[in-house]
Amino acid sequence: MAAGYLTTHVLDTARGVPAAGIKIALYRVAGNSHRKIAEAVTNADGRTDAPILPKGKFKAGQYELIFFCGAYLEAAELATGEVKFLDEVPIRFGIADEDAHYHVPLLLSPYGYSTYRGS
Repeated sequence: MAAGYLTTHVLDTARGVPAAGIKIALYRVAGNSHRKIAEAVTNADGRTDAPILPKGKFKAGQYELIFFCGAYLEAAELATGEVKFLDEVPIRFGIADEDAHYHVPLLLSPYGYSTYRGS
């Protein structure tokens, strides 16, 4: 059994705080097929309460995290109106090492975002 796992968190870089209450969906991607395999919501620390892809379910392949940020940005008064510049933020990435910890965070502001492979 693979010992690796996947974690994530969201930081609100516009306000310099963790982003709580953001829904996150994780999809397994194969060609044009997307299959949802997990869903979570960020806690007060901007993290999920458990790995979004825990040991035992962690497999090599292509994945996509979708961060549903629109409601958070609106509640924080960082975005208004029906059409927001950022609403759903997708991050597609690959997992090659089934025994590693992959951490894919989202650094979020109303008009931009970034990510990296963390630890």
